[in-house]
Amino acid sequence: MLVMDWMSKTVITVDANDSMHEAMKLLKQHNIGMLPVMKRGELVGIVTDRDLKQASASDATTLEVHELLFLVSKIKIKDIMTDDPLTVPFDYTVEETAQLLLKNNISGVPVLDHEGETVGVITKTDLFRVLISLTGVGKRGIQFAFQLEDRPGSIKEIADIIRKRGARMVSILTAYKGVPKGLRRVYIRIYGLDRVKLPQLEEEFMKKATLLYMVDHRENVRKIY
Repeated sequence: MLVMDWMSKTVITVDANDSMHEAMKLLKQHNIGMLPVMKRGELVGIVTDRDLKQASASDATTLEVHELLFLVSKIKIKDIMTDDPLTVPFDYTVEETAQLLLKNNISGVPVLDHEGETVGVITKTDLFRVLISLTGVGKRGIQFAFQLEDRPGSIKEIADIIRKRGARMVSILTAYKGVPKGLRRVYIRIYGLDRVKLPQLEEEFMKKATLLYMVDHRENVRKIY
């Protein structure tokens, strides 16, 4: 999945010569945590909610309210912004973007087109939306976790059991971290299952694979096997 399909396309920016006060107003008004900083139409930095808080925090306890307001109205964004910010191209994948955010411990980045124009912003919140979409949790179905042999056909054997019981699969995810060589973990979310058939489904699963857990979101039932 590409960044262009998940980024926020309405980009709220601040000018490098604007004041902290102006940036604070924009963050609050639009309920966001980061602003691309522009100078003569070009991206020159970013400023975050954390930057703004840190810039005034050291003096906040010693200033009167009117003095603090004067302070934030005088400090320019260019004095506290992060220069040369990390960015991603609009055709980056969301996985690459997640790696970048995690590696650099940042909450989001501006998105650029091939001409270097800022066309969006993608944040951790957007990546959470991707995760929710990928897992299909909004369907409120049942998720099963398995440890399967890492071979062709091992997932199909489980999928055939699900189809035979008249259920449908919303998502299938796999992972290898912390799993012995030759195995993999597989997470399958299904919906449309008659709950009366659930015990039989569990029995059939256990004949084909190691069943790790089951979470029924509709009924709020959780089992660890």
